[in-house]
Amino acid sequence: MKHYNLSKHSSFYTIGLNYKKADAEVRGKFSLDENAMNLLLEQAKIIGLDGLLVTSTCNRTELHGFAQHPFQLIKLLCDNTLGSIEEFQDVAYVYKNNEAINHLFRMGTGLDSQILGDFEIISQLKQSFYRSKKQELTNHFIERLCNSVIQASKRIKNETEISSGATSVAFASVQYITKNVPDISEKNILLFGTGKIGRNTCENLIKHTKNSHITLINRTKDKAEKIAGKFNLVVKNYGDLQAEIRNTDVLIVATGAHSPTISKELIHTKKPLLILDLSIPKNVSEDVTELENVSLVHLDHLSQMTDDTLERRKQFVPHAELIINEVKEEFIKWLETRKFAPIIKALKKKLKTMKDEELDFQSKKLSDFNADHADIITDRIIQKITKQFANHLKDNEVDSDTSLDLIQRVFQLEPESK
Repeated sequence: MKHYNLSKHSSFYTIGLNYKKADAEVRGKFSLDENAMNLLLEQAKIIGLDGLLVTSTCNRTELHGFAQHPFQLIKLLCDNTLGSIEEFQDVAYVYKNNEAINHLFRMGTGLDSQILGDFEIISQLKQSFYRSKKQELTNHFIERLCNSVIQASKRIKNETEISSGATSVAFASVQYITKNVPDISEKNILLFGTGKIGRNTCENLIKHTKNSHITLINRTKDKAEKIAGKFNLVVKNYGDLQAEIRNTDVLIVATGAHSPTISKELIHTKKPLLILDLSIPKNVSEDVTELENVSLVHLDHLSQMTDDTLERRKQFVPHAELIINEVKEEFIKWLETRKFAPIIKALKKKLKTMKDEELDFQSKKLSDFNADHADIITDRIIQKITKQFANHLKDNEVDSDTSLDLIQRVFQLEPESK
């Protein structure tokens, strides 16, 4: 990437881990909350990185950025999480340049999601970009790449049915409940945690269970009240958690804390209790399974569920890949123009210098010389000349490196370097 004049660093990398090799416990060690992501970006600036995205979701944590060596990014991740370098190496992947670009396209369009066609990742990618931009850690490449991935995602949604049907982690959890809890419409459901997954789960519960016995609890009560008001649900104080667990039949935990928020000591119920842990890292302690009447299901199990909707989605993957290739090809064309942009800029500067010298000479020689008209005409000529060179360099049949070298030698150009 050094030759594309994008960054002072030589290569663009993606380093990370996801659901394919890292289970929920390991992913939990490498998860990053909002504060940790901002701190990581601040540290990246201190060590001199000039382009970086950070994404951390329930099924992956990744850093995408420019570096001299991928270890710079790996160390940033490990320094800001509970995971070690050794643990990372056991489950990690490292992609460089074109492979990193390919990965970001597949990840951002839902083809690499734990549930095929789950497009929540694209909004998380947008948030990653805005977060980095606020920290002044974006550049032309990262902005153009993110916009291209967003464009591909929109096209796939509009031109295929890969996202048809309600299939997401939130829907999978509700699907599991309806299949495994008899008379669900009559059962008491407690939703603990009202972040994004909690909100989506709540909407799916109301839509698919016809249940009016849903109670919400959140550490920050007003967040739960905003959702409750929308659906006319009951909200309880955080201090009522233990009492509400005693009364509930289904407990859904979507709290997103870094340590368990539900443990064996909180549960005192004599009736069957189904607990769904939708959090990364796990927010329900494994010791709850020691209780005879308690069943625990984690996010990874829900994500492995397959049904007719998911099977149907697979047939649209080839079409989605064609769209990705089309958008990616346009991005690569733009990328190629970055290679010769400094030469074209230097050529334009050189021609302008020649123009200024000649106009100055003519203005002294000719008494009726019209400097304004001459300036307009010569600027247009310079624009046409540089455009002709740019079009030549864009031609796929042209050896652009040889042409760039020739232009540079003929005009004795000294392009600005990063």
